[in-house]
Amino acid sequence: MVIRQIEMKKMSKSRLKAHMLQVFREIEADGETLYVTDHGRPVLRIEPVHPRTSLFEAFSGFQNQINIPDDVLEPEWEEWGDFQ
Repeated sequence: MVIRQIEMKKMSKSRLKAHMLQVFREIEADGETLYVTDHGRPVLRIEPVHPRTSLFEAFSGFQNQINIPDDVLEPEWEEWGDFQ
């Protein structure tokens, strides 16, 4: 059985304190999670917040696939019978 060790990006609290702004910019740019350690033991996890998908992006796959042939505000008199 082969067990792979997952390489984690980690940093001590004291080093993070000294370079915090630079570290935050790197995390934001590369999207990787950083584990902050205290005496070699992971105590915090810092990760970027992924932006939510906008409605435009969510429905972009349907572009030019929906066809509305008539005025959507015009009533369909066939549906209502002799209502006029």
